Formats: sequence, C-alpha cells, structure tokens
Amino acid sequence: MTDRMLEGARTKQDVRNRVWSLLEREGAARFPGARGRIPNFAGAEAAAERLAGLNEWRRAAVIKANPDAPQLPVRARALEDGKRLYMAVPRLRADKPFLRLEPARLDRPPRRAASIKGASGAGHPVLIEDMERVDVVVCGSVAVNRKGVRVGKGGGYSDLELGLLAEAGMIHEETVLLTTVHPIQVLEEELPETEHDFRVRLIVTPSEVIRTGARRPPAGILWDHLEEERIAAIPALAALASQRSR
Repeated sequence: MTDRMLEGARTKQDVRNRVWSLLEREGAARFPGARGRIPNFAGAEAAAERLAGLNEWRRAAVIKANPDAPQLPVRARALEDGKRLYMAVPRLRADKPFLRLEPARLDRPPRRAASIKGASGAGHPVLIEDMERVDVVVCGSVAVNRKGVRVGKGGGYSDLELGLLAEAGMIHEETVLLTTVHPIQVLEEELPETEHDFRVRLIVTPSEVIRTGARRPPAGILWDHLEEERIAAIPALAALASQRSR
C-alpha cells in the first residue's frame, strides 16, 4: 500500500469518526449504534420508500445490495417489488461469493428473507459468472457528498465486490450506483478518494433525492493495491489471480 493511500485512509477515518459522532449526538443512530459500521439511521424505511418511487428503481429487474442493517428496508422492498436480489457472502469467503434471492421462490416474508440470517437460508449461492447483469447497486455509506464521493466503513469489501462484478461484466457504465443515508451523512465538502473508489449516481435520504451526475463506475480489481493474504482469503480473487499468472 502506498503512502498516498495510507494518508487517504487516515483522512477517511477522520470523516468516519466525525459522522459517527454527529449521528450519536443528534440521536439519529439506531441499534446497534453508529460507530465502526455502516450506521443504521433513523428514517431508513422512509428513504427506501422514496427510492422505490424513482424511475431508475422501477425500471430495474436486478438489484445488488449491501447486507447492512440500514439497507434492509431497501432489500425487502426489492423482493416485494419482484426484483431479483443479490447479496455478497460475508467477506466473500466462499467459492460461490454471492447469494441470489428470487421473489417467486421465497419460503419466508421478504423482510425476513432480506436479512443477513434470512438470506443465508433463502438465497441460492452462485458463482459470479452465473449472475445476471446488475441494473442497480445499493451500497451503504458512512458519509457521502453531493458529487457522489462516498466513504464506507473501511473494510474494503464493497470495493472488492464491485471490482469483481466489473471484471466479470456484471456491472457497467449504465448500472446505477446509489446509497441511502440520513441527511447528516451528506456532507457539503470535498471527501478523499483513492484510485479504487467509485462514486454513486444517486443519494437518497428520507427527505431528498440527490442526483450527483457522477459517472465513475468501479474500475475492476486493482491488483497492486491488494496484499497476498487478502487475495488468498477470497476464493474468487484467488481464482482470478491464478488465471492472470498463467
């Protein structure tokens, strides 16, 4: 990892700490709290409802969403609206790193099926090459600005998920990347970006839809940013690395 990336990571952590503190101070963070995670914000259901009214959502047939608590209402709404939903296996540590949930085949209510625990039982594990092209990607954020620059919780798995999907052609320039957040999380300032970061085209809060105009899709896998231990721990990455070395 380069010095430039380390500096960016420290700056991002400053942003995270500030937003987590703001959410706590304003009483906008719900169980299990804000700090150290994608914060479960008050009004998540209203943000999901506002999202469901957008043309980008109505046109979409295939949704990929993060598994965090604040996006549970979005995932449930996707299944209620008859959309196929993909969620990543935790930390991508499975040979089949994504779960596909199909509304017509659910054996439990959409909200239960869309939870982390429910998806593990209701979802069908799939290889990346067996997925469909994704129309909408829903990602969680700690902070985001009106240009679409976002800061996640710092694990790097969201970037890797989208990088893998971009490498396989499952997401592309026309895929709509979006995030749902509390208004406190929308910052009126420049935010740090690194080479592997992507921008979101839509920001949806309980009270507002922000169209950022961003056209910076995921860049694919940037191998020189990955340590060998991270590659070895993720089967899909290890398989790609093996193909590259032949």
